[in-house]
Amino acid sequence: MYYVIKKDGTHEEFNIQKVINAITKSANRVLHEFTKQELDDICAFVENSVARYGSNEIPIRAMHNIVEGALENVNPDVAKSYKDYRNYKQDFVHMLDEVYKKSQAIMFIGDKENSNADSTLVSTKRCLIFNQLNKELYQKFFLTTEELQACRDGYIYVHDMSARRDTMNCCLFDVAHVLKGGFEMGNIFYNEPKTLDVAFDVIGDIVLSAASQQYGGFTVPNVEKILAPYAEKTYNKQYAKYIELGLSEEKAKEQAKKDVAYDMKQGFQGWEYKFNTVASSRGDYPFITLTAGNGTGEFEKLATITMLNVRKEGQGKPGFKKPVLFPKLVFLYDENLHGKGKPLEDVFEAGIACSSKTMYPDWLSLTGEGYVASIYKKYGEVISPMGCRAFLSPWFERGGMHPADDQDKPVFVGRFNIGAISLHLPMIYAKAQKESKDFFEVLDYYLNLIRKLHLRTYDYLGEMRASTNPLAYCEGGFYGGHLHYNDKIKPILKSATASFGITALNELQQLYNKKSLVQDGEFALKTMEFINKRINEFKEEDGRLYAIYGTPAESLCGLQIKQFRKKYGIVENVSDREYVSNSFHCHVTEDITPIQKQDLENRFWNLLNGGKIQYVKYPVNYNLEAIRTLVRRAMKMGFYEGVNLSLSYCDDCGHQELNMDECPKCHSKNVTKIERMNGYLSFSRVKGDTRLNSAKMAEIKERKSM
Repeated sequence: MYYVIKKDGTHEEFNIQKVINAITKSANRVLHEFTKQELDDICAFVENSVARYGSNEIPIRAMHNIVEGALENVNPDVAKSYKDYRNYKQDFVHMLDEVYKKSQAIMFIGDKENSNADSTLVSTKRCLIFNQLNKELYQKFFLTTEELQACRDGYIYVHDMSARRDTMNCCLFDVAHVLKGGFEMGNIFYNEPKTLDVAFDVIGDIVLSAASQQYGGFTVPNVEKILAPYAEKTYNKQYAKYIELGLSEEKAKEQAKKDVAYDMKQGFQGWEYKFNTVASSRGDYPFITLTAGNGTGEFEKLATITMLNVRKEGQGKPGFKKPVLFPKLVFLYDENLHGKGKPLEDVFEAGIACSSKTMYPDWLSLTGEGYVASIYKKYGEVISPMGCRAFLSPWFERGGMHPADDQDKPVFVGRFNIGAISLHLPMIYAKAQKESKDFFEVLDYYLNLIRKLHLRTYDYLGEMRASTNPLAYCEGGFYGGHLHYNDKIKPILKSATASFGITALNELQQLYNKKSLVQDGEFALKTMEFINKRINEFKEEDGRLYAIYGTPAESLCGLQIKQFRKKYGIVENVSDREYVSNSFHCHVTEDITPIQKQDLENRFWNLLNGGKIQYVKYPVNYNLEAIRTLVRRAMKMGFYEGVNLSLSYCDDCGHQELNMDECPKCHSKNVTKIERMNGYLSFSRVKGDTRLNSAKMAEIKERKSM
């Protein structure tokens, strides 16, 4: 008879079934299922080791070592899972202590990591505290020691650790598919809307519900084409009513169109109220994006122009109106439709007028140069951005990653991303220099580290059930999303992208030869070409849709400076400011013209097809002609272009200017300011405070060309 001596000194009879139970739990945590042969081998190893121990009393620590040895012979991943879980009591004490300290800061100070989350609200505080716990669990039970070290040092950054174990990231949600024929939501069956006003209400419910089940950007692509059929239903209903009331055919048509226009305006106003005041269950205001602009039908044009005019007019009391932040608007620009003298030039002009007052819409070229335009010109398919800048790689209906033949077509609507992990390029270069290693060899190490993490994420999320997001996985919101409630979502993940992000390309060039992207940029270009080459090889080897993403660092822009300084100190033009540059952009302090900035950033444009935006600062005081000229130039170049202004509003007298900290009319400092965060907008000042972190505020203060 053998006994195991527990930690408290008590003796327990050795029982091989307890070993089986423990190792099975460890296997489950890494999604492994033991075969009968594997279990037999493990049990034989353990029993033989116990018999050879030399005593019939075995301390629990020795018992653990025996089990770990058995697992190492069979499956090292399960062995690691078992080892990690052994000291969970001690680890949980440390984790909960970290969560508690963070919770105290959230409760009494607030949190500015995400500008979309108002951390003054009780509901948001609760979610932020839960997110901290989830982040700790992710680091403890999902990351390997190697990955965790890379994150803590700062060489890579895993975005949204608090949500990655639960769900997916940005998406192009197929609202039209969900609506068609009706759908079920929250155990209630919704009939397909029969009028435009009901369609607005139902779409608003769909968006808020589905966006709560993910993180990142939630895009409704070509919203004008979704609304047009319901506008036509309202028109036909109202026309028939007026004919029945005795109006002439001409008057009936006129009045029916007025009714549609009224419902369209009320609908977009309702969305602006709903999307800016109703927080999701995640505690933030969902990052909702609407794309529109290339619909040519009468009601499609009406929808786009109304959406733009409602945004331009703003919301608030008379005399105190200001633009809302959500939804983000993106204009789908087709030169053949929106060019001078073309059929939708009036829609384009409505967009320019809106951008000049609110910064939105951002502008996506469908007919210029580059990836997005090439897909549109060849297949007629629009690749709308997900959130502020993420783009999907092509997935073909029959061929998957590659077209089966010349007739195969790509699918974009209904697809999504499973998460982004960013490289800190200056850190990686500094490491290579310090260790006298080739930079590209060290870079390749971290690319492969991210690759493994993505592969594990695909496998992990694939085990989730369709019930975790019914509108997406069961009601057709996602491509292939007609699964049964308890089905695993693995089949749907085959068309999902996974992003490799990059930050601080400008600082990488500075570290290489003390020149900025404006002065040089050749080494930065060589680096991006290397990353593209390796990731394209990964795609073919793994059969996964990896994408390269220009990271819109929000709180990360300050964190990366702290990480760099800790290991490599303060280096001029690299770590001597509070922030690093976003993505592939020229440094915000560069004194260059908008045209120079467009030209300089154009060389990197087609090397970041998984996520990119180009923007320039317009110090033009609502100069429509300047904005119009620069937008058309950007569209010809194939950009996804953002108009960047500083918008300021006096909350005491209603005066507004491009940039003011004190109202020149009433001298009040009660000013609301809206700034471009990265690819999206946020409050840099509201009710005396900012929702932005100190690093981002430092960057905004120094902007010249951004």
